[in-house]
Amino acid sequence: MFVPDRANARWSLDFRSDTITDGRRFRVLAIVDDYTRECLALVADTSLSGLRVARELNGVIRLRGRPDTVVSDNGTELTSMAILRWCRETGVEWHYIAPGKPTQNAFVESFNGRFRDECLNDTLFSTLAEARSAITSWKEGYNRHRPHSALGHMTPAEFALKSMLEKQAA
Repeated sequence: MFVPDRANARWSLDFRSDTITDGRRFRVLAIVDDYTRECLALVADTSLSGLRVARELNGVIRLRGRPDTVVSDNGTELTSMAILRWCRETGVEWHYIAPGKPTQNAFVESFNGRFRDECLNDTLFSTLAEARSAITSWKEGYNRHRPHSALGHMTPAEFALKSMLEKQAA
């Protein structure tokens, strides 16, 4: 398994689905930095096309810089012309994992397990707005208040800051 050596070396993407209490389904796009383990985005909506994924990636890039590589499965929205065009325009390499091999995207799969267990399975959402609010709160807690043993028992936000300061000092 490839382990990146710095922030923005590789981001992983994946989707999770859930249901509002009235039966309508929604999806959540998760974007994770594989080095810092930060959740860079959790975007919840009833439809998330390739064009929307590209827009969300551009928003994260404006805040944090461009990744070298993005890793994802072969879902239709992630293999769309919008994503291929986005890769060409940004110069970001996109790596697709082998079909049926989620372990090739282990960082986001591990994240998704926690997200599912601690947020989606733990809450009944009455509206999409309520789901978005709860998901945003969970993301902030995950990044800022939860230490990770793989990060020397720092939170992802602390680890990212430490890494940035070390890079500046070098």
